[in-house]
Amino acid sequence: MITSLTLLILSLVALYIGADWLVQGSSALALKAKISPLVIGLTIVAFGTSSPELVVSLNATLSGQGDIAIGNIVGSNILNIGVILGISATVCPLQVKKQLVRIDIPVMLVATLLFTLFFWNGTLGRLEGFIFLTGILFYTLFGLFYSRKHGEGPNLELEEQPKHWAFDTLLIIGGLIVLVFASRLLVDNAVSIAKELGVSEAVIGLTIVAIGTSMPELATSIVASYKHKTDIAIGNIVGSNLFNLLAIAGSCSLIHPIEAQKVNHIDLLVMLAISILLLPLVKSGQKISRAEGCVLVLVYVTYMFWLLRDTL
Repeated sequence: MITSLTLLILSLVALYIGADWLVQGSSALALKAKISPLVIGLTIVAFGTSSPELVVSLNATLSGQGDIAIGNIVGSNILNIGVILGISATVCPLQVKKQLVRIDIPVMLVATLLFTLFFWNGTLGRLEGFIFLTGILFYTLFGLFYSRKHGEGPNLELEEQPKHWAFDTLLIIGGLIVLVFASRLLVDNAVSIAKELGVSEAVIGLTIVAIGTSMPELATSIVASYKHKTDIAIGNIVGSNLFNLLAIAGSCSLIHPIEAQKVNHIDLLVMLAISILLLPLVKSGQKISRAEGCVLVLVYVTYMFWLLRDTL
């Protein structure tokens, strides 16, 4: 038990380091390409910080551990909104751009609803995976097109990138290598701990694995909020949730159909409900206030108490 816990903690640290390298490298390359901060948050940073979820869920799927794969996705999405956005808003009230209210958050809600409907029977097949992957492709292309036509220009402060593009590329490659090895270590030891504690793999996926793989989002959004770069703070979470649902669930189920019967309807409905709650929050004054951030955190804490009621 102690050995598994130690290795799990080490794998979480390695996941954080790998994701940090990936985000640094990809963000620097994107800024050199003159992409606006909001789009960087919604795409490059969001996809980079979600890379731990991708490799962990993919490894779990290939190992036949569907409950961890899906639990990781659902748990990460609930935590992203409830904890990460909530804490970010308490650090600094988050101003919300019209693009997020009109386009990105509604798209996230549609993706969440589709995932809930498709996975209601506890399985995701290759057809659903293809639909999800097609969706993330169109969303990314549309976001880039919309930004160039209607969005603001690149952030001049962030535009100064003295390092050569080759250095950024090495960071990306190094980050991906670390992520692959760390994710395998995380899944193996999470399963070991679940068996020793007598809890289901679904609960481990919804809690320990989801929290661990969401550490890059947590660090990125809180730091961005502290620096008053709310575009990146919110865009990171909305983009990460979309990536989790469309790219991760899509690629995993396309490669191998997923069965996860122990991720139940309550978990899906909590993910859907907290996602729906986000829309009226951002529409009220086009910002998420500190009080609203506290409400989001409270929702997550309540869900955790319900989820762990039998183990507490």
